Order: sequence, then C-alpha cells, then structure tokens
Amino acid sequence: MTQQLSFRPAVADQHRRIDVDRWDDVYVVGDVHGCAGTLERLLDRFDNGRCLFVFVGDLVRKGPDSPGVIDLVREDSRLISVRGNNEQKIVRGDKDPDWLRDGDREYFESLPVAISFDDVLVVHGGIDPQRSLANHTIEELLTMRAPHGDGYDGPFWYDDYDGPYRVFFGHTVHDDPVEREHAIGLDTGCVYGGRLTAYDYRNDEFLTVEATTHQERANSKIVDPA
Repeated sequence: MTQQLSFRPAVADQHRRIDVDRWDDVYVVGDVHGCAGTLERLLDRFDNGRCLFVFVGDLVRKGPDSPGVIDLVREDSRLISVRGNNEQKIVRGDKDPDWLRDGDREYFESLPVAISFDDVLVVHGGIDPQRSLANHTIEELLTMRAPHGDGYDGPFWYDDYDGPYRVFFGHTVHDDPVEREHAIGLDTGCVYGGRLTAYDYRNDEFLTVEATTHQERANSKIVDPA
C-alpha cells in the first residue's frame, strides 16, 4: 500500500511524484560529483533504452567534468535527479565554480528536493527518524546525516529509521552501499576512487562501476555501513 507523503509547503513545491510503471527497469544512482566518464560507463553497461535513472543529487563539483554530467542528465528525459547540497551551494551563491555556464544555476534550481514513487522517497541527505516528514526543511533534506549526533562520528539517521517510507539517499560517503529495510545509501565515493553505485529497483540488487580517484578523502570521512 502506497504511503501518503506530507511535506511542509516550501518542500511540497519542490517535490516531484513520478509513475515508474512505464519503465522496464528503474535504477537509483549515487553521487556522481562531476565524474562524467564513470557515469557514461554505468549508462553504457546497464541502459537498454527502456530504463529510468533517478539520481540522489550531487551531480557536480569535486570531479573533473561537471558540465559533462549536467549535459548527460539534462538532455535525456529518462535521467532525473533531486538537488544535492553541492547544487544548493551554487544556487545560493556560496560557490561559483569556473566551469559554471549560463543556465547551469537555473537548472540546479529547477531540480526537485524530493522525488517519490510507489513507497519510495529519494532525497539527497535523509530524514530525522524522530520527526515527521512534514516537519523537515529543504536544507535538512539536503544535508541530513546525524541529527542527534556529530557528523561523521554518528550516530547516523538511518540507524534508527524504521519507515514508513523507503528512503534512497546519498551525501554520506560509505565503503559499501547502505542496505536497511527502509533506507538505501548510494554514495560509495565515486570521486574518491571508490565506485559509482546504482540500485536496480526491479530486481533489488546493487550494481557498481569502478571509479578513478580525483580527490583524496580521509578515512574518518568514509563510513563502514556494517
């Protein structure tokens, strides 16, 4: 039975509900971070022309080819994404990267903060298990990690989350994908030399492609999801 999602008005205006029944395959894809070549390999390997790809945000920054990722996603209606905190930094004007082109900021601003289908909710950061979804702000959905802890020291929101929605998220880098009954984490450090991970929604399995290191990251900022 599909759960009814309820958001505060500011979030509801930036929520996109989609019907996935028209697609043979649906993949939810982790943080790409400007790694266009890695994304192309993933698409070449798994796209049969009848697939929908839903991204958890952070398409850009840190990697070598953010414009290439933007163009891949923006120009194909079968590729859709929520906004990540790195897109939000550009929307707010906190970051003004030298690769930014006319129209890119407006594109980021057009990305929804939340995408939902069936009983699935896709956001970049996550949700606080101690509060209703309707009590979350845009910024919280973009950056949620350890609402009752301390950043990468945890505890992480998904450790205590028990539904009712099945939440797909990125933002927090993990050695391996997070797989909980109600939470699927897909940021496996693509830009840090890890992998780009996708979740095959129809077949309930993770699919990955190896990535190249474009930026170093401290081990303390990579979580073991076990």
